[in-house]
Amino acid sequence: MFTGLSAFPLTPLTEKGIDEKSFVRLMERLVAAGVDSIGALGSTGSYAYLKHSERDRVARLAVEHAGGIPVMVSIGSVRTSDVLHLAEDAQRAGVSAVLLAPVSYQKLTSDEVFTLYETVTRHLSVPLCVYDNPGTTNFDFTDELYVRIAQLPHVASIKIPGLSADPVTTRNRLDELRLLVPSHVTLGAAGDLAAATVLTQGGDVWYSVIAGLFPEIPLAITRAAQNGDAQTALALSARLEPLWALFRQHGSLRVVAAAAEILGIVSAPCLPLPLQSLSGDARQHLISVLETLFQN
Repeated sequence: MFTGLSAFPLTPLTEKGIDEKSFVRLMERLVAAGVDSIGALGSTGSYAYLKHSERDRVARLAVEHAGGIPVMVSIGSVRTSDVLHLAEDAQRAGVSAVLLAPVSYQKLTSDEVFTLYETVTRHLSVPLCVYDNPGTTNFDFTDELYVRIAQLPHVASIKIPGLSADPVTTRNRLDELRLLVPSHVTLGAAGDLAAATVLTQGGDVWYSVIAGLFPEIPLAITRAAQNGDAQTALALSARLEPLWALFRQHGSLRVVAAAAEILGIVSAPCLPLPLQSLSGDARQHLISVLETLFQN
């Protein structure tokens, strides 16, 4: 399941908890588009802000409404014991894979992170995607650590941050990593902005924020790249530059949450406080962008 387009939907919230009807609407959009996999409870899904019971409920809803599309959920948490409980719940819910970032409060060492993955993989019966997300974890994976973790059982993909929009740089980096990790471990783009370049330069999968709300264009980008049509893939991505600019300025979660609110797919506000979606001039600008990109 670690190839193609993996769409990461929001987990919309209300004052009472999970907005289940809105979450199901998001899932239905992804199923209708035919994405390759669904990454529920990723960073876009606000997993770190949810209670254990809420995460279990979302995992079950995702599997129930995925229409047979493989579902991956995050099991990241500060304590290893909690990660193991979340992994057990996710597998019981019927997920096809799990996503794990080294979440922490105290900055972790490389040995501590390796021990986390080593411990968790011993308790898995489904594949695991390594979530390298230094922007939220404040932990930087080294290539040496990639190599150690990639040898563990059930490790099947690495979600790689910071890949470049420059094709030569990206190709060289992917080729470098291919020599280090086993051939069955796929390499995926963690950021939307350079994903078209990553896919056209040999990347296996796009772990996509924007596809969690607007799957059609990301899916077209992915299929073009898979068919060897780099020109179309890059052109379609360039069309989304107004959104990429907002991502760079405000963060992808706030932008996508505001877009879902504007379109009435979720109720406003939909993010867990203190997080807030766009407001004021930024929200008005997003409305104009959405009208140009998706309503003309």
